[in-house]
Amino acid sequence: MRRIIPGPIAFLGSGETSLAGGRIFEAVARILPGPLHIAILETPAGFELNSGQVAGRVGDFLAGRLQNYRPTIDIIPARKRGTRFSPDDPGILAPLLHADMIFMGPGSPTYAVRQLAGTLAWDIIRLRHRLGASLVFASAATISIGAWVLPVYEIYKAGEDVHTQPGLNLFEDYGLTLSFIPHWNNTEGGADLDTSRCFVGMERFSQWCAQLPPGHTTVGLDEHTALIIDFQAGKCLVSGVSSVSLLRECDPIIYPARAEFPLAELGEIRWPEPPDQGISPRAIQMARTAAPGPGPGAVPDEVARLAEARRKARRRKDWTASDALRQQIAELGWQVQDSPTEQVLQKSKNQ
Repeated sequence: MRRIIPGPIAFLGSGETSLAGGRIFEAVARILPGPLHIAILETPAGFELNSGQVAGRVGDFLAGRLQNYRPTIDIIPARKRGTRFSPDDPGILAPLLHADMIFMGPGSPTYAVRQLAGTLAWDIIRLRHRLGASLVFASAATISIGAWVLPVYEIYKAGEDVHTQPGLNLFEDYGLTLSFIPHWNNTEGGADLDTSRCFVGMERFSQWCAQLPPGHTTVGLDEHTALIIDFQAGKCLVSGVSSVSLLRECDPIIYPARAEFPLAELGEIRWPEPPDQGISPRAIQMARTAAPGPGPGAVPDEVARLAEARRKARRRKDWTASDALRQQIAELGWQVQDSPTEQVLQKSKNQ
């Protein structure tokens, strides 16, 4: 494979479906050739019973906000290892092979790491980015892709001692050691409770920061604010309503909205050579043999397989199996409409 400059990456401090979030998605879309093929992963919220709805709301927002870019949007239900919604299932992951914008958002940072680390899904995401696809992360996903994770819920909700956990470490591919903290300037606690630094407060964040290894850089993202890393232009742009903080040895440098700074401020970039270095053979083979991407409205292979199984169940009047298959199809974002002679598949309205 020839080396291609990686696509842009955007990190949102919050508000992926807000006015500020929409502008950030548009800023990334302008860098990419159109029409857009967007993939939205459910993984960070895969433990929630409504993870499909969470991802679907983002899909609805992007379908409207980016309509000028004629987006095709796929929801990737890669929810949990060892289930039929596994992040190692090639059928579920097939749309990633053609996506040029990949989004992950709300959920649990530590859950996202547990479900994605070392999987086929994470290898495909890394490979697609190296080959020019853009990545957009918000909320929990922003934390999960760093070298070290702030276990927000474990500390803030469950009362565990302050500690670090290894993250997905996306930037290791480029020789950088970076971690990310959204909701940097959160004030939901008011005067009674410090909820800045992603709800854990400044005191506990300082304890977390002190546990990081020497030479580490942490990026703090204010709410409704993003950092866009443009590898092609070699620069970083602060977009949104507030500021981004770079902390080296826990000492911050603050960049306000609309500020730009060189990519080298994050560290010395090392390009993977060849571009598929460190990617699993399985992911490389899938990328090499991928058929052309489906057009808008095309039925994914997994949905078509379930629909055919349901058709056979109806033929033998196994209504229990038919209803169970209908539910599985619905969980993948599709609806079945029956007539006396056939079944018709349509994308759900929230997809």
